[in-house]
Amino acid sequence: MINASTILIIGGDQRQLHVIEKLAKTAGQIILAGFEDLQLEFSNVCKKHISEIDFSSLDCILLPIPGIANDGKAESKFSKEDIYVTEEMFRKTKENCCIYSGIITPFLEYIKKTTGRNIVPIFARDDVAILNSIPTAEGALKIAIEETKYTIHGAHVLVLGFGRVGKTVARLFSSVGAAVSVAVREPADRARVQEMGLTPVRFNDLSEEIGQQNILINTVPFHILTRQLLDRLPVQTLIIDLASRPGGTDFVYAQEKGITAIHALGLPAKVAPVTAGEIIADILLE
Repeated sequence: MINASTILIIGGDQRQLHVIEKLAKTAGQIILAGFEDLQLEFSNVCKKHISEIDFSSLDCILLPIPGIANDGKAESKFSKEDIYVTEEMFRKTKENCCIYSGIITPFLEYIKKTTGRNIVPIFARDDVAILNSIPTAEGALKIAIEETKYTIHGAHVLVLGFGRVGKTVARLFSSVGAAVSVAVREPADRARVQEMGLTPVRFNDLSEEIGQQNILINTVPFHILTRQLLDRLPVQTLIIDLASRPGGTDFVYAQEKGITAIHALGLPAKVAPVTAGEIIADILLE
């Protein structure tokens, strides 16, 4: 039961603040590493340096949502000091200690194989990804409004990909009056795009369609917007890339051509940290 657990939360961003607040009402003990700049008001929450933590006492670990970098660095917005975790730290945990991360990075994949610990990628869950797509789409709309000199209503918007994020983005932009096209691969997705009153585009036909768009929103975590496709874009086209690192856009070439291409990572934490934090906390409680 989580109300009898010892939970370690390592680093993170604004989302973690709301995770801490919600878990503190239920969890037995919460230890924070990488939060020395944070003021606390909960009796069951304490701050420790990563080197002071007894990893053998932990029942659960929450890592930063972007995971852990290849050098073991854990992102922390509330620490002036760099936070690093090691294989040895994870080896010291109980065999049934559950470790949560937003995604599984190569470092965490290595830790999972060498230690046998259960590392759960929270954003791999359909429910989390779908709920998280809402603030992501709202953040993309906010960027589109700020970075253009025309209304989104009536603008030609092409969404690349029709997964959990792509569906929500396409629906939101359509709801504010944009003429939305969606690049898809599967016949079932083309049918669903049509059913939603939007225009399906085959990925193989992108070179013919891309030059007619005002805004491109990429959700595909592969190299989609290549030099060849970027050469077909008017310079005033706005690209919003929502895909995880390294994104699906040749950002260097886009900059050379004078095209505004924004790699919009972590939008939920920026535009709706309360909602995003509650989504994560609810999953941990579940």
